Amino acid sequence: MKLFEPHCVVPAGDWCGEGPVWSADEQSLYWTDINRFLIHRLDAGGAVRTWLFDEPVTALGLTGHAGTLAVALASRLIFWRPQTDERRDHGFRLPGYPAVRLNDGRPDPRGSFWAGSMRNNVAPDGASLEAGGTDGVLVRIDPDGSVTEWQRDIGIANTLAWSPDHTRFYFADTLCNAIYVYDYDPVTGSIAKRRPFFTGFERGHPDGSAMDRDGFLWNCRWGGACVVRIAPDGAIDRIVEMPARNITSCTFGGIDFRTLFVTSASLSAPAQRLAGSLFAFQTSISGLPEHPFL
Repeated sequence: MKLFEPHCVVPAGDWCGEGPVWSADEQSLYWTDINRFLIHRLDAGGAVRTWLFDEPVTALGLTGHAGTLAVALASRLIFWRPQTDERRDHGFRLPGYPAVRLNDGRPDPRGSFWAGSMRNNVAPDGASLEAGGTDGVLVRIDPDGSVTEWQRDIGIANTLAWSPDHTRFYFADTLCNAIYVYDYDPVTGSIAKRRPFFTGFERGHPDGSAMDRDGFLWNCRWGGACVVRIAPDGAIDRIVEMPARNITSCTFGGIDFRTLFVTSASLSAPAQRLAGSLFAFQTSISGLPEHPFL
C-alpha cells in the first residue's frame, strides 16, 4: 500500500460518520454515525458489527476499565460495554438539550473527558436540521464527576487534541473556520491563553483531528475533501486528498499506529458514491494513542 493514499475500508454509507477510536487491546476500530444513532466496530479480521442507540452518538473515548467505552450521546455521557451491550449513565447531562447537543469529545492526558456542544442539528428521526448560532460550550468532566465550563459562545465544537508533551490543547470552532491553541496544564487540566493556530484555510471547514508523535495535527476538512497535516507553528505540512467531500474525523491505529482511519459523511453529498465511508491510509509517522477516561 502506498503511503498517504486513502482507500475505502468500509462503505458504511454513514449519514455523519464521526468519533473514531482505536482500541489497541482489541485491535479494533470503533466509530459512530451521529444521525443514524449508531456505533460501528471494525475488528482485526475485517468484520463489522453495529449497535443502535436511542439518540445521536457523537463521540467515543477509551476508559481505564478494559472492555468499556465512554460514549457521548447528544444529551449525556454513558459507559458502554460492547461485549454485553451493557449501558449505564455516567451522570453528566448537557443543560439545554434538545435545543443544543454534544458534538466532539475526547479524554485528556490526565484522564478527564472534554466535550464540546453546538446548536442541535439532528431531528428526533435523525434528519438533518440547520446548524448555526453560538450556543455551544466546552466542558471538562473529571473522573470524580465534577464538571468545569471553559468556554461559551461556540458555533460548532470540534477538534480536541493535546500535544505530545501535554503543554498545548487544540480546539476548533467549525463555523469560524478556525482552530485555536491554548496553554494546557497537565497537572490541573486547565487551559489558558487562547490564540489562533490555523484559520481561514479555503478547503472547507475544520472538523475532527488527530495528533502524531511529532506534534503535528491532522485535521479533517468538512466540505474540503481532504485531511491537512499542520505543523506546530501552524504551517501546512501536507494535504491528503480524500475521495469524499465531507471528511469528519480521524484517529491513528493499527499495530504500529501508522494507519490513519478517517470518517466521512454522506449528508450534503448524496451523489458521491463513497460518501459516508470509513477510509484509511498509511503514514510514515506514528500517531499518538488515545488517552483513557479514568
